[in-house]
Amino acid sequence: MTTPASIKARSEAAVARLCVDLDALAHNYRVLGDAAAEAVVAPVVKADGYGLGAVPVARRLWAEGARRFFVARLEEGEALRAGLGGERPATIYVLDGLPASGGRRVVDSSLTPVLTSLPQVSEAAAVSRVLGRPLAVGLHIDTGMSRQGVTVDEARALALSTDRLHGLDLELVMSHLGAATDPGDPHNWRQLERFVAARALFPQAQASLAASAGTFLGADYRFDLVRPGVSLYGGGPEERPDARLQAVARLSAPILDIRTVRAGERLGYGSGVVLEATTRVAIVGAGYADGVIRAARGQGYAWFAGARRTLLIVNMDLLAIDLGDADAQLGQPVELLGEHAQLDDLATAAGTVAHEVLVRLGRRGERVYLGEV
Repeated sequence: MTTPASIKARSEAAVARLCVDLDALAHNYRVLGDAAAEAVVAPVVKADGYGLGAVPVARRLWAEGARRFFVARLEEGEALRAGLGGERPATIYVLDGLPASGGRRVVDSSLTPVLTSLPQVSEAAAVSRVLGRPLAVGLHIDTGMSRQGVTVDEARALALSTDRLHGLDLELVMSHLGAATDPGDPHNWRQLERFVAARALFPQAQASLAASAGTFLGADYRFDLVRPGVSLYGGGPEERPDARLQAVARLSAPILDIRTVRAGERLGYGSGVVLEATTRVAIVGAGYADGVIRAARGQGYAWFAGARRTLLIVNMDLLAIDLGDADAQLGQPVELLGEHAQLDDLATAAGTVAHEVLVRLGRRGERVYLGEV
């Protein structure tokens, strides 16, 4: 007879577990601080801290000395301000800038919009007039990504204008590198040259060009402030594992079943996976609903019993790994992401980047924070 207690035990055994190691986050922050030298390190905690929880992440980084943070959306800035509380008066930059009719919300939450277009500059000036005092802003200048920011010519026109920036306290001018993960790409130098010329138009403002990868490109790219994101969370600056950085996200799930699948048998849905040899397989209680990207099957790996184990299939709730001759028991945890199953390797296997792996991590399993403040 199945009792409620046995049902509960079986349910708990099948739960994936995400451990967010904030001590590792603090370590990575210090590594980036060393690389940044004299530049201020302003963490990027957009997309809910890259899926790991913006508030606990920012609180720990505040304890480590961070005083400026970047988010993408206005709503993210509001949530972060509320989560940090009045005892942590951080500067919070909003990379989307100032949306129409968003001025009141920006002011109420003491956010600093990074203006990305001429209409946003006009909107910010209008907010300043209503306030009757200067509004703190940043300005994003597009130096070669063709994605976000005013053009260099538009920036020059703003600098030469006698009134378009009136009422704005321009604290920061910034741009974003499009090829920093490849240090040898000449586009980095082209963007650097354009940014040097553009920031000279606004000598009163601080300047920022580098995110995670750019922080490691050298002193020329660091300026006054760097904005690391993925490397804070363990992603290598060149999109491969970097021994200087520690894993912050550690995803594990238990073995639910162990079976031997004969050569020629299908595994999982469809006919995409047919085993060429008889194989001992562990069925693990996690899948793409938990953040293990389906496209990693065949190329990605998990870590179990001291070795890499190929991801044979990834379904919504279950995945299968090749156990080989490893001794295994039901309920034993398999590392799907962490110190040994490395973030950048999973991203490469899935044909994506570490950023996407992190933000896809699901919330239905257990989530534990280490080193929370």
